[in-house]
Amino acid sequence: MMTRRIVRFAILLIVSWVVMTFTHEMGHIVGGTCCGGTLKTADLLPWHLPYSIFEPDPRPVVTLWSGLILGVLVPVGLAMVIRQEWMWFVANFCVLANGAYIATAWQSGERYLDTPKLLEHGVSPIAIGLYCILTIGFGYVGFRRSCISALSQQCDIGQQHPVDKPGDTPRSPAGCENK
Repeated sequence: MMTRRIVRFAILLIVSWVVMTFTHEMGHIVGGTCCGGTLKTADLLPWHLPYSIFEPDPRPVVTLWSGLILGVLVPVGLAMVIRQEWMWFVANFCVLANGAYIATAWQSGERYLDTPKLLEHGVSPIAIGLYCILTIGFGYVGFRRSCISALSQQCDIGQQHPVDKPGDTPRSPAGCENK
């Protein structure tokens, strides 16, 4: 039983990584294309850092923010529609991972990562910091809850995302019924 939960957890992590890298990079591609950029090259393979390069890119700030925003909104939107615990796991991972990526890219200063590019194009460090605080804060809380749910004996990862109503059985922080 424990082995099954661990395997399921590992599969969820792999799926989450693929969804996160794909939606983040596709966000850049959509943003750059919508602003009239010409996509020169792109790599969406999830086993290394995906990238996209636009030349010219008339609105690089929009291209950069599009990856960060769509990389969070698409998985969360899908989770709201699908309403399954496994999708909330993926969505919460994507929220946390996007925020953590921007924060660590800021610390690393590697010029090809999104944060140094945002700063280079005049984006306020306050805006970047606010994005990091919100995504890491909400992402951590949601992902922690999703991890507890995925590894819990009482929970089935295939269940619908819980919505507590007055009179419902009290639920644990993982969203599972307390027994």
